Amino acid sequence: MTPRVSVVIPAYNEGDAIATCLDRILETVTLGAEVLVVWDTPQDTTAPVVRRYTERDPRVRGIHNDEGRGPAAAIRRGIREARADVVVVTMADGSDDPQQIDPLVRLVERGVVIAAASRYMQGGQQVGGPRLKGWMSRGAGVSLHLLGRVGTHDATNSFKAYSRAFLLEAQMESDAGFELGIEMVAKARRLRRPVAELPTIWLDRAGGQSNFHVRAWLGRYLHWYWYALRPAPRSRRRRRTR
Repeated sequence: MTPRVSVVIPAYNEGDAIATCLDRILETVTLGAEVLVVWDTPQDTTAPVVRRYTERDPRVRGIHNDEGRGPAAAIRRGIREARADVVVVTMADGSDDPQQIDPLVRLVERGVVIAAASRYMQGGQQVGGPRLKGWMSRGAGVSLHLLGRVGTHDATNSFKAYSRAFLLEAQMESDAGFELGIEMVAKARRLRRPVAELPTIWLDRAGGQSNFHVRAWLGRYLHWYWYALRPAPRSRRRRRTR
């Protein structure tokens, strides 16, 4: 049967930790799901763990992305391989709350093109993590909500559910980091498509190192930030002919 949701996880040398992440997702998600774990190189420590996991749970698929390096390329490959009409992007480090996946998917099924898990709306929270990164993320998210009316307080969060049809229509341009979240929110605003959000509690990863590089990717985030604030194109009305 075709799954209702495809969960895409970009991974980089997660080792045994990816099994814990998969356990939490598959124990929590009640909808028909497939989970796509994407890594860049055959030597990635995530690969053998996922292959063993797949043997006991066919809902999990491991994908070697040989079309580019980095999170953006991995996410793009996962989206292309997805079979469901709704795609959820979540992280391999366990920082995202899998309990949000079902309600996020249902929001998209009701008609929004993006359903965001929001750390910065009422009821949401971010626990731990680098302070500078947190301040920048909160500032960008809240200001975009107030000034751009983008439909979410947390445009930069990668943990979102998307209409796959919208992803194909909007054409993902992100090519380096995790900027897909803010790119698609910006494009949804410019295309006048509905975006919704639910509160989430984000917990900093318990072990390992984050693959988020603020300095390297800041320019790309700023590009989509200003893109979101630009006036949306006015719809053209056909002239009536008598």
